[in-house]
Amino acid sequence: MEASWRQVAGGRGRARGRATAAPSGNGIHLRGAGGGREKGSVGAVPFGASPGGVATSAASGSRHSPSGSQALQTPAASELMSQKKFEEIKKANQAAARKLVEEHFSSSSEEEGDEDFEGKQGKIVANTFITYTTQTDGDTRELERTKQYVNEAFQAGAMTCLICIASVKRNQAVWSCSGCFCIFHMPCIQKWAKDSEFLVSSVTDDDFGKRDYPWPCPKCRFEYKRSETPSRYYCYCGKVEDPPLDPWLVPHSCGQVCEREFKPSCGHKCLLLCHPGPCPPCPKMVTTTCYCKKAKPIPRRCSAKEWSCQLPCGRKLLCGQHKCENPCHAGSCQPCPRVSRQKCVCGKKVAERSCASPLWHCDQVCGKTLPCGNHTCEQVCHVGACGECPRSGRRFCPCQKSRFSLPCTEDVPTCGDSCDKVLECGIHRCSQRCHRGPCETCRQEVEKHCRCGKHTKRMPCHKPYLCETKCVKMRDCQKHQCRRKCCPGNCPPCDQNCGRTLGCRNHKCPSVCHRGSCYPCPETVDVKCNCGNTKVTVPCGRERTTRPPKCREQCSRPPTCHHTSQEKHRCHFGSCPPCHQPCQKVLEKCGHLCPAPCHDQALIKQTGRHQPTGPWEQPSEPAFIQTALPCPPCQVPIPMECLGKHEVSPLPCHAVGPYSCKRVCGRILDCQNHTCMKECHKVTKIDGCTGKNKAGPECLRCEEGCSKSRPLGCLHPCILPCHPGECPPCVQMLRIKCHCKITSLYVECRKITTADVNEKNLLSCCKNQCPKELPCGHRCKEMCHPGECPFNCNQKVKLRCPCKRIKKELQCNKVRENQVSIECDTMCKEMKRKASEIKEAEAKAAFEEEKRRQQAELEAFENRLKGRRKKNRKRDEVAVELSLWQKHKYYLLSVCGAVVVVFAWYITHDVN
Repeated sequence: MEASWRQVAGGRGRARGRATAAPSGNGIHLRGAGGGREKGSVGAVPFGASPGGVATSAASGSRHSPSGSQALQTPAASELMSQKKFEEIKKANQAAARKLVEEHFSSSSEEEGDEDFEGKQGKIVANTFITYTTQTDGDTRELERTKQYVNEAFQAGAMTCLICIASVKRNQAVWSCSGCFCIFHMPCIQKWAKDSEFLVSSVTDDDFGKRDYPWPCPKCRFEYKRSETPSRYYCYCGKVEDPPLDPWLVPHSCGQVCEREFKPSCGHKCLLLCHPGPCPPCPKMVTTTCYCKKAKPIPRRCSAKEWSCQLPCGRKLLCGQHKCENPCHAGSCQPCPRVSRQKCVCGKKVAERSCASPLWHCDQVCGKTLPCGNHTCEQVCHVGACGECPRSGRRFCPCQKSRFSLPCTEDVPTCGDSCDKVLECGIHRCSQRCHRGPCETCRQEVEKHCRCGKHTKRMPCHKPYLCETKCVKMRDCQKHQCRRKCCPGNCPPCDQNCGRTLGCRNHKCPSVCHRGSCYPCPETVDVKCNCGNTKVTVPCGRERTTRPPKCREQCSRPPTCHHTSQEKHRCHFGSCPPCHQPCQKVLEKCGHLCPAPCHDQALIKQTGRHQPTGPWEQPSEPAFIQTALPCPPCQVPIPMECLGKHEVSPLPCHAVGPYSCKRVCGRILDCQNHTCMKECHKVTKIDGCTGKNKAGPECLRCEEGCSKSRPLGCLHPCILPCHPGECPPCVQMLRIKCHCKITSLYVECRKITTADVNEKNLLSCCKNQCPKELPCGHRCKEMCHPGECPFNCNQKVKLRCPCKRIKKELQCNKVRENQVSIECDTMCKEMKRKASEIKEAEAKAAFEEEKRRQQAELEAFENRLKGRRKKNRKRDEVAVELSLWQKHKYYLLSVCGAVVVVFAWYITHDVN
């Protein structure tokens, strides 16, 4: 499959990098990136074609005018479209390259750990062991071996398939050996099992596939049956098939409780979450007694339930005399360690021997007289009777044809018949007479075939016949010929060295030549850090892809700059980090030490590099070169006074010299009123004057008007130019209003500004009567004055009694001060009394009228309750005659009111 960038941009052919216009007939066809595809390129997109494969060139399809001439686009439009297509293809190529890089990094991200992943790994391991630690009160000493397997599941390169020598990733199907707990890829172990079975059966079985041959684990050689060949991917505990990939679990784990039987079996199950490696010892608590059963039972962990009370065992030993003196122990007692004097089996010798082995044999012949009385027993020290004499009874001659009954003191004679025993050749018989000892070799000549059966020859029967023909059959390795002379067909196994390069590509197979795959390389390689103090052991061949371990030691390389020692940093590969120590070189101009960071090996971006020739060419990364930079200008602060003597500021050593502080000069000009507004400048001394506030010839000349403050109240500027001393008094006329704000007055400004309060009041007076109105409503009688008018009104006002009948004239100020009042007399009181009587009569008449109306309503209601008919009700009604007051009360009330008003008016006018 082609790379992603090649699929988009097309093959990298001979036409890449150029956009050429090739004339074709009347039209113009553009060729560019991918125009000439290489062999095997897929999905090439030519320059000027859309990604979907539809040509969009400006001249791909021509339109004919009515006259038959072809309409061509202008050169400017064609160039614009070409540039647009160029940018589109460039962006597509860059996106494809970026995607390829992201996929590359994401596929290898599992092998690149960082500190955040280490923290996440610690949480997952702690959660895996949480159930076990709660049973053991947090004791994890028994988990060391299991921890190692779990940690290797997270480390890059630690989990390596020994068959293919590749990393085992989280998303790959695996199989774990139940003997050594080594992890292999599922396809690798299946191929291994199949090859192992075929290799064994091809050598030992003629009908391959009918017998169940075992296959070994590639690491521990633990044998599995053919039926145990893995075919499905399970988690470590075997509960879940195809466990899902979960970043918060141990890789290839289902996250459930393991629940596998402990080994050795104790009846309990593993409490960890599904995990790689062996299960830890059982943490359950059981009550058990010691080995000798003497101590009381105590609670102990199931994994350590067997214990010793350390008391003497006391059990009888096999000797039957002594007891075991060892501390309480498991299993059978050791042999008795004591020594005693014991006779041998025949009783001829006595020796001190271990009590554990009382039966022993000496090295002497028995020598007892046999029952025949002529011979002795020739057996070495033995148990029991010696038996009968071997020469007694009927005996055969040497050829076993004749039988004789002779005493044991006589030898059996030969019978004189032919021996006729089968010789060593197994074909012919011995032709000699009966004789003692072995028969001679067969000397008959026979037609013999060689072992391989290809040649025949007449030769003595006792001699073997081997031809010189070499066997051309292949040995069991199926690589080398037998090459053995006169091979009968059972060719021996190949004895040559295999010599094939193993998967590690570092060693060759040391085994005898064989069929199938070679065993994984048994060697291990140490991947070391740069200094060699830290290392990690990995299978041979994995060192090329294993990341070196992080070293905690300090880097011991000599410094590459002018410093005698470099900054402390940890061991690393590649060049040391840039030195950040102060330079401390002596500067030539000023003699100070350079305080800048070391710049002997500064990285400078290289400019003027090769530019990309087309959109298919990826922009190269900027190149940096190391070079020594000169020391920067000296920045040591030196105190310097500015030109205008305003301040003393520290200046960098390289910029020491007269300078302007950018402030305003501020020296007093000759007018003694203003200061020089020029920026800080040099001032020449005048007449030996050293004052800092005296203006010099370089300062400005005052050209402004007088700006001195005027007397309080004067708003007119001084008519003189800027001058020293006091300004002349102001003689301008001011127009002011008098106190009453009616008349305008004209007064000199200096009189107003120099006058006191009384004089100002006189100047502002218009000499007319004050037009203001007093609170009483009369006009003020005083002359034009400031402030509030005095309240001393003497004008006559009329005053009446409360009933308005009596009237008098009095002074206004006395009336305002409530000093005079007019009371009502006897006539006023009589009139009030009559008016009140009239009101009472009217109220009484109204009350009587209301009472009559209510009585009439009550009677009418009672009549309705009696149930009389309407025509009889009129006869029963009583005619009530209205009084004079009831008939004319409204007229009388209005007449009385008019009389009272007229009377009151008359009284008031009479008083006035």
